[in-house]
Amino acid sequence: MNRFFQAAAIFVAVTTPALSNEGVPMTKDQTAVMATITNMTEAFHAKNIEGVMSAYEAQATIMFEPGVPASEAAQIHGGFEMFFGFDPKFTYGEHEVIVNGDTALHITPWDMTGTDPAGNAMSQSGLSVAVLRRQDDGGWKMVIDNPFGAHVMSAK
Repeated sequence: MNRFFQAAAIFVAVTTPALSNEGVPMTKDQTAVMATITNMTEAFHAKNIEGVMSAYEAQATIMFEPGVPASEAAQIHGGFEMFFGFDPKFTYGEHEVIVNGDTALHITPWDMTGTDPAGNAMSQSGLSVAVLRRQDDGGWKMVIDNPFGAHVMSAK
């Protein structure tokens, strides 16, 4: 599997109503966290790099592949732009959002299909784990984004 295609999996989208995995309506803060995730995904699908980057704090860390964190803005920016060419499509399971004060955790399983530069179909699945922080304006931004949270389950 192309490691760059794997990194495209960092995108988490909302395809279900604002409900937790227990079917309980989300709080105002949980809904705001989901809005950040939704807005980033919509920006990605529109190939709007500024919109994607606006979902992250300036010092965010993204796991573009298991065990390889990226924290430099130029590196993250370039990684996202490269993934626009894969045109990945995502489907998601339930979304769980846990908020404690000004910190939130978003978890969702994902499945992705796309096409590599040679035109070959590709697919992958995983577990996205993202940490968000409330901003001074009341909005939320991601500070840690790990779409490969499930890899530790098989690393025994």
